[in-house]
Amino acid sequence: MSPSTLRRTAAALALTSALALSACGNPDDGGTTEVDSGNGGKTRINLTADQDRVRTDKVDAIAAKVPAEVRKRGTLEVVNSSGSAAPLTFVATDNKTVIGVEPDIASLVADVLGLELRLNPVSWENIFVGLDSGKYDAGFSNITVTEERKEKYDFATYREDNLGFEAKKGSGLKIDGPKDVAGLTVAVSSGTNQEKLLVEWSKENERAGREPVDIKYYQNDSDTYLALRSGRIDVYLGPNPTAAYHAATTGKTEVVGTYSGAGADLQGLIAATTKKDSGLVEPLAEAIDHVIENGTYTKVLKRWGLSEEAVTTSEINPPGLPRTAS
Repeated sequence: MSPSTLRRTAAALALTSALALSACGNPDDGGTTEVDSGNGGKTRINLTADQDRVRTDKVDAIAAKVPAEVRKRGTLEVVNSSGSAAPLTFVATDNKTVIGVEPDIASLVADVLGLELRLNPVSWENIFVGLDSGKYDAGFSNITVTEERKEKYDFATYREDNLGFEAKKGSGLKIDGPKDVAGLTVAVSSGTNQEKLLVEWSKENERAGREPVDIKYYQNDSDTYLALRSGRIDVYLGPNPTAAYHAATTGKTEVVGTYSGAGADLQGLIAATTKKDSGLVEPLAEAIDHVIENGTYTKVLKRWGLSEEAVTTSEINPPGLPRTAS
């Protein structure tokens, strides 16, 4: 498959995923919402603290490969973002329990490894600070594989990474590449692969004689969406599942374009992230492969309306988002 075909295929799948997330809140039950399952049916998402997560059994042969220090402790210390990003990682209706597809996949991995899952929500930048210091074993937080990050971290992939450009409903925008954001005001989160892509596109526009992107940063999603509604920004670039979920549940925005999280020539991948040479990446990848094979992984993606982002195997340190050109 050619690079351009790969990007178009990734974008098509991301659009399918966005359409599958046409959600509507249940007025009689504040603890659920519904999303299209992609086959004409509906999948009801549980937003309460009582998640009844999909579980699986320990696999002794894989668990034995976990570093002795972690086995002795008996817990898998997983770090994830404290920001609200449904359906990836967010807080349940009790305003304290962390739920979403990322915690669910981390839970399956912990089961296979025979460890108790402990979720540690922190700000985005502190995910990597905590991994660097050894405070946390692994990050499950929509972390994209990038060439720069591979210098410090090991990756075991578990989901495709597609980005979504979200605009006010009826904006008339359609974003397929750099020229479509020339001169626009676009919000993005600092330190993310979305930011790297947007910065590169802005530079490409300038090299081509077009206007650069006016890049804006906000402290949280609520501030970003307020800016979008008020017209202070034209577009918000973030993970496609989050953009699609927000657009579907509010009815006030729409996804006006999608793109691979690794750029034009490579399908982006989301991965469990560990400190380089920690000894965890192999058992993590094997645990992910096991839950893919036994079907529990498929059940988790389906319950969050993200079946289109499934992978068939976990790759260790695959090619990632290239370094930003100078």
